[in-house]
Amino acid sequence: MSDAASIKAEANKAFAAKDYPTAVKLYSDAIALDPDSHVLYSNRSAAKSGSKDYQGALEDAEKCIQLAPSFGKGHARKGAALHGLRQYPEAVMAYEAGLQAEPESDVCKKGLAGVKKVMDSDAESPFGGADSAFGNMFRDPGLMTKLENNPKTREFLKDPSFVAKIKMLQTSTRPTDVQGMLGDPRMLTVMGVAMGIDLEAFERPEGSKEMPPGYKSSPSEPTPSSASSSRPAPSPPSSAPSSAPKTAEPPKAPEPAEEEPMEVDDSHETKAEAEDLKAKGNAAYKARKFEEAIELYQKAWEIYPKDVTFLTNLSAVYFEQGEYQKCIETCEKAVEEGHDLRADYKTFAKAYGRIGSAHQKLGDLVNAIKFYQKSLTEHRTPDVLTKLREAEKAKLEADRQAYIDPVKAEAAREEGNTAFKAGDFAAAVKHYTEAIKRAPTDPRGYTNRAAAYTKLLALPEALKDSDEAIRNDPTFIKAYIRKALVQQGMKDNTKALETLQKAMDADVEKKHTRELETTMMKVMNELESERATETDEQTYQRAMRDPEVQEIMSDPVMRQILADSQQDPKALMDHMKNPLIAQKIQKLVTAGIIKTR
Repeated sequence: MSDAASIKAEANKAFAAKDYPTAVKLYSDAIALDPDSHVLYSNRSAAKSGSKDYQGALEDAEKCIQLAPSFGKGHARKGAALHGLRQYPEAVMAYEAGLQAEPESDVCKKGLAGVKKVMDSDAESPFGGADSAFGNMFRDPGLMTKLENNPKTREFLKDPSFVAKIKMLQTSTRPTDVQGMLGDPRMLTVMGVAMGIDLEAFERPEGSKEMPPGYKSSPSEPTPSSASSSRPAPSPPSSAPSSAPKTAEPPKAPEPAEEEPMEVDDSHETKAEAEDLKAKGNAAYKARKFEEAIELYQKAWEIYPKDVTFLTNLSAVYFEQGEYQKCIETCEKAVEEGHDLRADYKTFAKAYGRIGSAHQKLGDLVNAIKFYQKSLTEHRTPDVLTKLREAEKAKLEADRQAYIDPVKAEAAREEGNTAFKAGDFAAAVKHYTEAIKRAPTDPRGYTNRAAAYTKLLALPEALKDSDEAIRNDPTFIKAYIRKALVQQGMKDNTKALETLQKAMDADVEKKHTRELETTMMKVMNELESERATETDEQTYQRAMRDPEVQEIMSDPVMRQILADSQQDPKALMDHMKNPLIAQKIQKLVTAGIIKTR
């Protein structure tokens, strides 16, 4: 039955995630493999309740009880289903049957209290719900016959106006109709006859032993002779209700049981012994005596399985040992048991966080992110938030790396070239972008996309792509040329010349000399055309708006070199032998501060 057990574990995960339809399907698959497992029927009943399929939940609960009559949770599932169907008296009996099977069952106790609370709420209003006893008793087809046969109400029917009130209530669905007529004291007697009890008996003086007609006395408690034994008598309605009727809410679906409840010794001594074992386990863990710590935590859980921190501590040991799958399984068990024990939300957060860390160690970033997020939903901590951000970043990088494919990149680039030649520059950008994703270090994709951006007049984007191409391959001269052309298009000819100068330096093999010289000549001609009407003063003011020029001109060494060159032009050539000085002088030449002709 190992396959059924593994399917059940998956179903429990779906249930914990409140994916009830999936849980129902998985429990059904497990039942097909193990049709005699009462726990599977119990769990599927809980999942169906979660989906609000209360009739289906009731059928599964009854099958569970048939297989294991002494299994308290089977009766609890039946009670929850009946609660959802609003069959409250039957739900009470189901929970009470569960308590007879397991007197200490917390699930049955809480379920019973919930049903009684809803019944009390319904009793506060004559029409507490659409299906309440007070809402239906006036619609009883035999009501008028009952009233005729009862000596107390027979006289009331001689009043036509009172008969009209009763007939109106038989067809009304509005609570206010009943509330407005309760001021008539005769109506209380009618309601008592309709329910088969004497409501006036509830107003006996304190300590009176007078019993209403129709009741029989017993040594334990009075039992109504005419009321159904399966339906408890409702509390007497107030003569003047002041609040709106309350609607019964369906119960929250009980959590699925991992296995049959064990007999647990809840004594103070047992709990103290378990805590002592946990403390010893913590000491062994800190001393890195992992096998000893595992044994101590397991024993603590065995003798007192009501504190899931024993399990979360055990999972920490498995994590340190590198037993990540065991760590995950232990944390999952802690979560499942924690639901039944109503553990603190921080405990769930810790378990989910550790599951996430284990998945990350196993390289499963998808599940790592999923469980980090679940942990933060339970309780937000900086540690888990940091892990989530790191996992998300790692997944993005992993996805990017997995997408790299040089062959597909080349195919995308060729498609971009075809679109570019056809004048469809937007499509070209799309294809070049795909090429870049497939081969992010190939500078050709960036220069090609920069050309397409230029045609679309998206010059800032084209400039970024040109810089990225140069960053990926500083020897790729076409990237420098593309950048210079973009700068020329942006009317920044000074920077275009600087870019072309860098290209000349990078072109060690001088394969692009002619293309670079031609481009540089075009830029210089355009630059000279722009400056043709400038005076020296205007040239100086324009140049000084460049921060780099300002820095050079404020350098005392450069100021001295410029002064020397005015006295002896050959001295400037000597200074140009220093690469750093040559770079600064070239900047001043390009800016127009130094004129070469």
